[in-house]
Amino acid sequence: MTKEININWETLGFDYIKTDLRYISFWKDGKWDDGKLTEDNTLHLGEASPCLHYGQECFEGLKAYRTKSGEIQLFRVDQNAKRFKDSCGRLLMPEIPTETFIQACIDVVKANEVYLPPYGTGGSLYLRPIMLGIGNSIAVKPATEYVFTVFCMPVGAYFKGGMTPVNFMISDYDRAACYGTGQHKVGGNYAASLIAHDIAVKRGFADCIYLDPTTHTKIEEVGAANFFGITRDNRFITPISCSILPSITKYSLLYLAENILGLKVSEEDVFIDELDMFSEAGACGTAAVITPIGGIEYHNRLYVFYSETEVGPVTRKLYDTLTAIQLGDLEGPEGWITKL
Repeated sequence: MTKEININWETLGFDYIKTDLRYISFWKDGKWDDGKLTEDNTLHLGEASPCLHYGQECFEGLKAYRTKSGEIQLFRVDQNAKRFKDSCGRLLMPEIPTETFIQACIDVVKANEVYLPPYGTGGSLYLRPIMLGIGNSIAVKPATEYVFTVFCMPVGAYFKGGMTPVNFMISDYDRAACYGTGQHKVGGNYAASLIAHDIAVKRGFADCIYLDPTTHTKIEEVGAANFFGITRDNRFITPISCSILPSITKYSLLYLAENILGLKVSEEDVFIDELDMFSEAGACGTAAVITPIGGIEYHNRLYVFYSETEVGPVTRKLYDTLTAIQLGDLEGPEGWITKL
């Protein structure tokens, strides 16, 4: 008998919902155990675990989608495995083999299939892989033990309104710095962003935009997402920096913009005093997918792009193409889709 759940798929937001099973594996004495699925959604950690004191932890975010025919597929999960491996290496944590990472994600999706939103609702099943440095050790050094876990939850749009333009403000705070951990998906980067986000929301904006920490003249990230802009001469531009997280969604859009839409694309410096060059702009990432940017407030002026109420045509085409691939309505490039 199929389990029944009481979820309104149409009103899903980006909030935690406990699902039935999650994957967990422990590293000790130089090796990982076999891993298993568990009903327990509480992690039991020693009070001196390095993840709690010194931030030795990293995570990922990816989604599973239901196709029109009812099949389930993951989008570019191998790239999440690679980025997770890079983050672990940066924090001197043990590597999770790519095949283990992917299989854990597949097992979690299959075990919680009832929570996967139906095709056409705009929802998906969000997966959150995590690695934590555990084992009681108060010294500032790598942990002696680690836990790797993957849980999931059904989600809708990250920003309320979905594909509706929202406004952002420039933050005076820095999110990360070159040669720090900005290119890796570690918790400390997000802890550093909380106060800037809070200020932006209290001022009526969806989030803030961070500038480069060295000169404060170039756009880096849009809250917890990457920035892209469509210039008035029809180029797709996204910032380049040693402190920007390499977004899988961003690199997917770079490919689609060039190979499907026929745009010229580039990663380059995006100077904040050159906002007038853009006819459209957006924030992109696994959680946000694409969020159109209506305007950016800088020096008490709101720079409006295509519209504060309507989505620009290029942004719309990019969104439609990307989501069509994720949902199985359009065949994607080789290797992008993993069918369950």
